[in-house]
Amino acid sequence: MPAATAPLWLLRTVGFISFFDRFCTAPMLVVLAAQLGISLAAAIQLATVYALFYGAGQPLWGILSDRLGRVTVMKIALVGAIVGSIASIAIPGYWPLLVSRALTGLMVGALYPMLITIVADTIEGPARYREISNLQTVSALGTTGATLVAGALAAWLDWRAVFAITILTATVALVPLVRLPNSRPDHLAGRWKAALQPWPLWLYFVAIVEGAVLLGILTYMVPAMEHSGTPVALAGLLAAGYGVGIVVGSQTVKVVAKRIERPVILVIGGVFLIGAYVLATISPTAAALTVTSLLVGLSNSFLHSTLQGWVAAVSPTARATTISFFATCLFLGAGLATGVTAQLAANGGYRSIFAGTAVLAAVLLGMAGLSFRRWLRTHTLG
Repeated sequence: MPAATAPLWLLRTVGFISFFDRFCTAPMLVVLAAQLGISLAAAIQLATVYALFYGAGQPLWGILSDRLGRVTVMKIALVGAIVGSIASIAIPGYWPLLVSRALTGLMVGALYPMLITIVADTIEGPARYREISNLQTVSALGTTGATLVAGALAAWLDWRAVFAITILTATVALVPLVRLPNSRPDHLAGRWKAALQPWPLWLYFVAIVEGAVLLGILTYMVPAMEHSGTPVALAGLLAAGYGVGIVVGSQTVKVVAKRIERPVILVIGGVFLIGAYVLATISPTAAALTVTSLLVGLSNSFLHSTLQGWVAAVSPTARATTISFFATCLFLGAGLATGVTAQLAANGGYRSIFAGTAVLAAVLLGMAGLSFRRWLRTHTLG
């Protein structure tokens, strides 16, 4: 599916869906625990299992995409997201909800990597990064929308209404997608072994660490604010600073990328991330966590967009598979982070969580920054 044949609004809608559904559970954790009669630790597992299945399906989606085509995979994923969301609403009980969220995560996980793959297949050079930044902007709107709307809807109406938004938007995207012709990059098919070379493998390890600090601990922004006494609706509003950070950052990156080398942009993103969690450690109040959310969003635009561009170029003969493996590790890291820290969060240990995350962010910056410079000595981003 060349990007030119797909309406721009369609790609943007898919980007919105992928991040809205990914981030809509975290703002509802406290409300879900109360309404379902479960502990906060059990509610956190709804986000954890979603993230794990979101990532676990990525190798399958990447291989299927290289073999069956991008459009076919996106159709399957959207149908699956609709079915999983309907099940989340219709089948009562905690365990059925846990299973349906796992299914939805598995399906939604295919969407954003396909968008990045389409951009990488059809655009080269600096324009590729501009398009990735554009996708990040739209995806940030999905994240912001989830953060703003999910907690409020769950508290004032019903948490099931949040999953209905995924059903509606996925259906809107699926209808025109059905009419689009499929395309398969035959020269890439069957070359998945290229995705298991040393440099891609290193990037997968980097992705695990990045997923933990960039996405996994972000789950706790709203619960940490509520722990400090902030009402759920206001906490969701304040945590939406993450999405604002991505929107501002993605537009800024498009400008500064013309003047600053990519390794420098990566370092800037790493510094934002370290500073975010140092601040949260020093003062885990609503005001400080609002700034933390903003800084993490900025880091996403600087650090993560650079890594996305790198992974899109590291193995061009198996691009979709490589990007999918990278996404697998990213969300595996996110799921591991929330899984390991769930009990600590349930006991209100947010300061300790943020302190550990600040240290891990520094490790990530060292790993990614040094290795990226080394790779660029003998390779080009294209």
